[in-house]
Amino acid sequence: MSHRKFERPRHGSLGFLPKKRASRHRGKVKSFPKDDPSKPPHLTAFLAYKAGMTHITRDVDKPGSKAHKKEVVEAVSVLETPPMRVVGIVGYVQTSNGIRALTTVWAEHLNDELKRRFYKNWYKCKKKAFTKYVKKYADGQKDIDAEVEKIKKYCQVQCTRGLRCDVIKIEGWFEVVRVLSHTQIRKLKLGQKKAHLMEIQINGGDVAAKVDFALNLFEKEVPVDGVFAQNEMLDVIGVTKGHGYEGVVSRWGVTRLPRKTHRGLRKVACIGAWHPAKVQYSVARAGQHGYHHRTEMNKKVYKIGKGGVENNATTEFDLTEKNINPVGGFPHYGLVREDYMLLKGNIVGPKKRVITLRKSLFEQTSRNAAEEITLKFIDTSSKFGHGRFQTLDEKAKFMGMRKKKVTA
Repeated sequence: MSHRKFERPRHGSLGFLPKKRASRHRGKVKSFPKDDPSKPPHLTAFLAYKAGMTHITRDVDKPGSKAHKKEVVEAVSVLETPPMRVVGIVGYVQTSNGIRALTTVWAEHLNDELKRRFYKNWYKCKKKAFTKYVKKYADGQKDIDAEVEKIKKYCQVQCTRGLRCDVIKIEGWFEVVRVLSHTQIRKLKLGQKKAHLMEIQINGGDVAAKVDFALNLFEKEVPVDGVFAQNEMLDVIGVTKGHGYEGVVSRWGVTRLPRKTHRGLRKVACIGAWHPAKVQYSVARAGQHGYHHRTEMNKKVYKIGKGGVENNATTEFDLTEKNINPVGGFPHYGLVREDYMLLKGNIVGPKKRVITLRKSLFEQTSRNAAEEITLKFIDTSSKFGHGRFQTLDEKAKFMGMRKKKVTA
């Protein structure tokens, strides 16, 4: 760019190029947290489904802050987190190009909602998946035990600074063992029957402890409070809400041209100089907007609630008998019946989108991470319009007898 009279920052970040549609619907964990063998084995990720948003009231406990000991209202996202089921184990070994899976061991009994994941068309297929594999369990598990021993013996990975390695970025030998775990999507009544499957890395302990931990979880349910805890900071990985093909004003936030501009005003006036005789990559152009893969770090867990429990949105300060569902349910989602999680702020994606939750990559030392959260009030008024009532009983008391009730 030649001399200009006034400075002006560019519109839109180039750090997120290329702005194209995500190749996968479920958020992928590109890096798992650093392994610490001194800790007991534990899982490092979980899958949840976005239900909607609400707001909470709490007292701030942050000495020195202007809001210290004052009541604040904050927006929170509600995620439904039915227990996941562990169905397999994968061991990784070192290669010159990073790590690769050495072998995979599957559980004996697999649900239909998982088997659907391996088929494009379930009702037309012969449903033969894993019928031969199950026979390995029938003849004394000799082949299964051999594969497990192979994982215990060989699954070590060396990380050096010059090597591309997706485990951690320090030197040394580490064991990479992951469990195959799937969601129980039939519990959610979302209209989808095909479960989401992912590999979750096991951190802590040596390779034998990791494998024994994984085998002990086979065909068992893992609740969200077995992976995360209240007040913990975690990372959210998902695919953003899609907006299709958009122009430069909404896609990049460039300024509209004056009203009388010939041939349209929602454009970039000059897309480059004569030379170089090409359009530079940094020039704002129309194209795909949204449905991008994104990772957002350090979201605080405000509450983990249990499903199937009455009054799971009641607090010490608000004794109203109510559950987490707002009056009329969450718009475009419905009712939350399973375990749920409240995260501070908003998260990527539309309602019903599957969201990957990952343990934080770094040790959290900030004041926000150390703060203990005590909720005073969780709003459950209707999210469809200007909600006035926290429960249907409260609404009936105030409104009195209505035509709908009389005709019924």
